[in-house]
Amino acid sequence: MTTVGIIGSGMIGGTVARLSVAAGYHVVVSNSRGPETLAELAAELGPLATSGTAGQAAEAGDLVLVSVPVKAFGELPVKPLAGKPVMDTGNYYPQRDGHLNELDTGALTSSGLLQRDLPDAQVVKVFNNIYFRHLDSLARPHGSQDRSALPIAGDSAAAKAAVTAFLDSIGYDAVLVMIGSIPPWDALRAAGVRTIGDGAASNVRQE
Repeated sequence: MTTVGIIGSGMIGGTVARLSVAAGYHVVVSNSRGPETLAELAAELGPLATSGTAGQAAEAGDLVLVSVPVKAFGELPVKPLAGKPVMDTGNYYPQRDGHLNELDTGALTSSGLLQRDLPDAQVVKVFNNIYFRHLDSLARPHGSQDRSALPIAGDSAAAKAAVTAFLDSIGYDAVLVMIGSIPPWDALRAAGVRTIGDGAASNVRQE
């Protein structure tokens, strides 16, 4: 059985954990405060879920979700994420993350920064344009006419395929955004991608 490692079990991370368990995945949830602070969430999720450290979530996960502030990228476990699809949910907020010159100048995107910090991981941007309550409420079975699609972007075809299959299993289609590699949120907006609940992706290409 596939295991999803969750690094950062807040609003988006916790919601993805719930959807994952509902789809039959094993889940390891983690945060920066320690496994004991997630005992209640793990109990709520049921027997398919356990709490652990970020390192344990990274080690256990066949697919790993990173849902932490950009300023915390440097604290992520590097070695256990090597070779794995890593789903990056984050957006850069200077008022929270502090000003990062490479992001302010456009030299890197936030996911590009994550890829640099995790050089052997396969980073895929996903879940960064949807409110956590909508992520929970809009999931639909495969083939439903009212199913939502979430944009994904990344450099690894294999990782994008894995994330697409994961999204399908938890209730979403995937739209591959063709704007170079791992575009920033402002580039996604320019391509017509809007926050789910505020409109749907329109002029983006699907593969």
